[in-house]
Amino acid sequence: MNKKLYLTLGTALLFIAFAGAQTKRLDLEQSLGLKPSLTKPINPIEGWADAAHYIERDVKTGQQYEVHIRTGARRPYTPPPSAAIEAFMEDGDIYIRRGENDKVQLTHSPDVEEKNPTLSPDNQYVAFTRNNDLYAIKIADGHEIRYTHDGTDVIYNGWASWVYFEEILGRPSRYKAFWWSPDSKTLAFMRFDDTQVPMFPIYGSAGQHGYLEQTRYPKAGDPNPEVKVGFVPVGGGDIVWAAFNEKDDQYFGEPYWSFDSSNLMVQWMNRDQTNLKFYAVDPKTGAKKEIYDEKQEAWIDLSHSERITYLKDNQHYILKSDKTGWAHYYLYRLDGTLVNPITSGRWQVTALELVDEKNKVIYFSARKEHSATVDLYRVDYNGKNLKRLTFGDYTHQVKVAPDGRHFITTYSNVSTPPKVALLDNKGKLIRELADSKVDDFDDYIYAKTELITIPTPDGYQLPATITWPTDFDQTKPHPVIFSIYGGPDAGTVRNTWKGTANQHWANEGIIQISVDHRASGHFGKEGVALMHRKLGYWEMEDYITAAQWLKSKPWVANDKLLITGHSYGGYMTCLALTKGADYFDYGIAGAPVTSWELYDTHYTERFMDTPQDNPDGYRQGSVLTYVDNYKGVLRIMHGDMDDNVHMQNTIQLVDALTDRDKPFELMIYPGSRHGFAREKSGYDRKERYRFYYQYLLEKPMPEEL
Repeated sequence: MNKKLYLTLGTALLFIAFAGAQTKRLDLEQSLGLKPSLTKPINPIEGWADAAHYIERDVKTGQQYEVHIRTGARRPYTPPPSAAIEAFMEDGDIYIRRGENDKVQLTHSPDVEEKNPTLSPDNQYVAFTRNNDLYAIKIADGHEIRYTHDGTDVIYNGWASWVYFEEILGRPSRYKAFWWSPDSKTLAFMRFDDTQVPMFPIYGSAGQHGYLEQTRYPKAGDPNPEVKVGFVPVGGGDIVWAAFNEKDDQYFGEPYWSFDSSNLMVQWMNRDQTNLKFYAVDPKTGAKKEIYDEKQEAWIDLSHSERITYLKDNQHYILKSDKTGWAHYYLYRLDGTLVNPITSGRWQVTALELVDEKNKVIYFSARKEHSATVDLYRVDYNGKNLKRLTFGDYTHQVKVAPDGRHFITTYSNVSTPPKVALLDNKGKLIRELADSKVDDFDDYIYAKTELITIPTPDGYQLPATITWPTDFDQTKPHPVIFSIYGGPDAGTVRNTWKGTANQHWANEGIIQISVDHRASGHFGKEGVALMHRKLGYWEMEDYITAAQWLKSKPWVANDKLLITGHSYGGYMTCLALTKGADYFDYGIAGAPVTSWELYDTHYTERFMDTPQDNPDGYRQGSVLTYVDNYKGVLRIMHGDMDDNVHMQNTIQLVDALTDRDKPFELMIYPGSRHGFAREKSGYDRKERYRFYYQYLLEKPMPEEL
């Protein structure tokens, strides 16, 4: 890990000491991030109109403009005609609109809602699901085509089973499980059979009698949905099923069509998630051919984005894999033959930004200079001539021009607000485009944030960001808010500008810190794999190390360390107040998992295997195992309609705590899912503030909050 980014603690304190030369203080709204102060809005860059014009959106009007890279000439941007047609839902029916023309209604079924209307690539058809069957409608004449006829409350065609929506296809899919071929002649889709998947009831309390929402939710060790992959011609006809046995215990990842529509690449994985295979499937016959086979001892992530990128030469694809212990790119032929690794080393690629097939070059983002920053690089297909194109100790978000000759970066670090710059593909700065820093930035007194590391006894340097109190007196003890998430390969410590929402608590004299553990992704898949069969163990070990490091400092109050997080972070918070109760004093836990047998198959078993195979791991990873150790004050919050981490998790913890006469706080948000409903957020914010004032600051909360 590159240590050049880190200031020493002494340097930071000296830096803070000189803040007295500044004259302006943030008012309450500014310190809560509710009103501009240190920064001003800048126009976001949304992509490229062509190789010579980038697209920016005016933050005041929302208007998009295309800007010439050399002259800076700016004119309103109009999407090309092929992109000007859109399909959308309104009042339960599908409509389309072409450019500025009036909308046209395509379906007329007021009693049944269509879902996920998706235009074919040639803009001639709109595919959708209705009552768990797959349909399309021809735009020209409104002719409706029904492809499947067996949809029920447990059979879904083109509509994902819950565990696929949540864990495999991803929530952005909105349950969509069908894919147009590039030539618009075929639809591929998944058919799910949830018959054997246990039903989980979620009770809604609204109205006189309430209501029951029933979801087929497979918990760890339960049967999964049976899945088939099918193909139908756009005009309708017989379904061709891919040659897999739906009775096998298996998973299918998001599929990819080849450029010429001749085959569909299907990702297959065993139930244990230790073997990933790619199959090229013929949509006309369903015949499959294995083109890739990867095995890992711990697990393989079944990615639903950028696993492979087909090249337009129709001869190669680029694979992203962490099979060496670090995520890298590989060049393969379509038949599965490895040509060569494109990148390698003890660092992680993050995103493939552009493939320049003419020059056989890829542009990609990676965490190479430092695990908490992201930079843009270019490298030849053969792995030679690797070059960093971005600059400085910053985290860069880039948009690469379609010809690869220029790119725009929006960049920042913990001490530098976002800036925007235009560069060429050799890394030469063409010009700065925007700076969010206000003109009188240097006149403000504000709390500084640092990127630091915390050493572990066995040699890891845990990345952390720490925001010091505004008027920091290192001779006095301060309370600490320790914010975490904690999940596998889900680190939150990044060298980016943190805004001003943390300034109020800094003004109140609170130290704020975020820490990532050894399996959070900073140390590659090598580090993440340490969590295999023991969720909760290494996270807690490293967070306890961080707690001990903090409490060893004279500027940390020995009895006022509060840890907080949501979802997996809620789990870690509950674990900290039980298993780690000797080190943490307070906790605020949102929607926590409290025992892993209560969570879904695909996520949980990836790391833990099944409860039947790993009973000790499940017991040792459960908050309920350590309830006797509980002390301090824990506030638990949960939405009663949470369909992801069921409120059952919190109820079982509450049951265990009350049986042992343990004091705690509990807040249930009616009608809320895994993220609390917007109308509850104001109350939730005030209660969090109240908790900080009551336990960390030991004074009344100001009325203006």
